[in-house]
Amino acid sequence: MAETPTPEAALSRLLAIMARLRAPDGCPWDQLQDFQTIAPYTIEEAFEVADAIRRGPDFPALLDELGDLLFQVVYHARMAEELGHFAFTQVAEAISDKMVRRHPHVFGEAAARDAGAQVAAWEVQKAAERAARAEIGALAGIPTNLPALTRAAKLTRRAARVGFDWPDAAGVLDKLEEEAAELRAELPKADPSRLADEVGDLLFVLANLARKLDLDPEECLRGANAKFERRFQGVETRLATRGLTPGDTSLEEMESEWQAVKKAEKQ
Repeated sequence: MAETPTPEAALSRLLAIMARLRAPDGCPWDQLQDFQTIAPYTIEEAFEVADAIRRGPDFPALLDELGDLLFQVVYHARMAEELGHFAFTQVAEAISDKMVRRHPHVFGEAAARDAGAQVAAWEVQKAAERAARAEIGALAGIPTNLPALTRAAKLTRRAARVGFDWPDAAGVLDKLEEEAAELRAELPKADPSRLADEVGDLLFVLANLARKLDLDPEECLRGANAKFERRFQGVETRLATRGLTPGDTSLEEMESEWQAVKKAEKQ
């Protein structure tokens, strides 16, 4: 049996592979990449990690996906090193320093904290770090390329910390009804820009409602997507037993099958 390498040896091998791929006699595709072209892959790999976790976790898949995500970090660090900005070692040192700084109750002399107190202290520390970077304002530092629903929840969570929030979920539901009425009023005009604006407001309030209920709006929507997919496939299966496809049937007949699938799920 082959001896398991040390973490240092395994990481050194990965860094050497990345350097070789980017070398003048390395991989032509890798040589052409830059931060902008690699960033979408980084986001995709992060989602694939999350998907492997949601599936159980699916540990064989999680091992593979974490490797892909680590490679993305190594990739960005290598490109930065080539430009003379920083190397992977500095990335690792920076996150180590940050974790020590944000956990003085573990690595320093601060009093022990429960989970709630730690979250509050974490936010104070992050606010101080944003101020040090001249990021001013309650909403500073929230990445613009987050999934839109996730960013909406983060924006409203930050605003809520300074008192800009509804007192309860019922207030958000009232706002949801108001936004739905505004969207309905725009329907006869059919102005695409106005409709987009009103649909955006509606989605923003829905994300706020999820946040108010301590729910992740992305997870809520993923669940709804999965439910729709499962039920629509159930409709297709039921129609197939009669030699039909959705394209062969009326909306009324598909709705009837949809209701039958929903009823079967609840039994």
